[in-house]
Amino acid sequence: MPDATHIAAIHAREVLDSRGNPTVEVDLRLRGGALGRAIVPSGASTGRHEAVELRDGNPTRYDGKGVLRAVAAVNDVIAPALAGDNPADASEQAALDALLRELDGTSNKSRLGANAILGVSLAAARASAHAAGIPLYRHLGGESATLLPLPMVNIISGGRHAAGGLDMQDFLAIPIGAPTYRAALRMAVDVHRAVGRILTQTGPYGHGVADEGGYGPPLPCHEDALGLLHDATRLAGYRCARDGDIAIGIDVAATEFRDAAGGYTLQAERRTFSATELADLLAHWAGTYPIISIEDGAGEDDWDGWAYLTERLGTSTQLIGDDLFTTNPQRLAMGADRGIANAILVKPNQIGTLTETLDTVRLARQRGYLPVISARSGETEDTTIADLAVATGAGQIKIGSITRSERLAKYNQLLRIEEELGEHARFAGRDVFARFLAQ
Repeated sequence: MPDATHIAAIHAREVLDSRGNPTVEVDLRLRGGALGRAIVPSGASTGRHEAVELRDGNPTRYDGKGVLRAVAAVNDVIAPALAGDNPADASEQAALDALLRELDGTSNKSRLGANAILGVSLAAARASAHAAGIPLYRHLGGESATLLPLPMVNIISGGRHAAGGLDMQDFLAIPIGAPTYRAALRMAVDVHRAVGRILTQTGPYGHGVADEGGYGPPLPCHEDALGLLHDATRLAGYRCARDGDIAIGIDVAATEFRDAAGGYTLQAERRTFSATELADLLAHWAGTYPIISIEDGAGEDDWDGWAYLTERLGTSTQLIGDDLFTTNPQRLAMGADRGIANAILVKPNQIGTLTETLDTVRLARQRGYLPVISARSGETEDTTIADLAVATGAGQIKIGSITRSERLAKYNQLLRIEEELGEHARFAGRDVFARFLAQ
């Protein structure tokens, strides 16, 4: 069938994400019969420079978070344009995504909504992979897509993701000593369970559960979270060290507690820090605990704070820009020109199309930045980012904790991919951090 990959129909619907909030699901069918389905996630702590997620704003329905406008954008605008008399070819991803951007016509996808556009973009990729009879990671990455990512696993949560009193967002176990992805996942599970055993000593239900499935305990201060993670790692039988089995990562999410005057107020520490003081605090922790990765250690527009943080820790620690870069090539180029950070969190819904996501990963590599593929706090059963991590050979993935099915869907998909690759499977492991571990 010469036009088997041309789009026959597109249909969107409103479904629910892991927080019970509405989100967009898109079905895209090709003339050859292949079907692609994608569900778009949503963040709680969103950067100001992200592509715009279209919500209804009707307070009488889902507290204003409905996505019927985005669904209508797919069904009434995008579908007729891409599946009409002159249908788009879903296998030409870059051209299709360019059409989607043209239909929207704004710089931040605010007319049709990044949630509507991304749903179509990802569904097209899945349909094309199905039409070709190959896995998504192979469709996107070719025969060289054999690298399984090192998981950065959320164990303890705070900030917008939990109600335990911590201002910073994530404390993560990074199983750098694992020989395979499967072993890395088991190590993370062991640490998570050990934290649970320690927390049960504080009383029933004392630890809570956060948005991404990690524990949300009412700890007195942030350093207690670091100590708890360190102790639990040892309890699980592993060495918590930069040259050991498990290293530590922190998602500071500093934008969330930056005030209008530029200070950073940590309620848990009962103190407001300047950007320099916050960076010094992070550097102190990194000298005390085996912290190998820090995300958003300064606010999204605090370029001076980022510059100082990079000067202090940039050669010894992975410094990830999330709110800083928002998966945006222009933002990343600005940061690279200033020598700020050394890694970027990659979230497809921050930029709005698959092609732009892949372009950002390519640019990161060109400028010497480490890409980290990431989920959102409002997740779904969609597993695209697992395939994306393998397709791009990113080497790292940040999904959340090892509880809750929206997280496990991705972790389990990576297990399937590892098994499918067999002897060709490679694992990123400790090598991802070679430039920092050499210090």
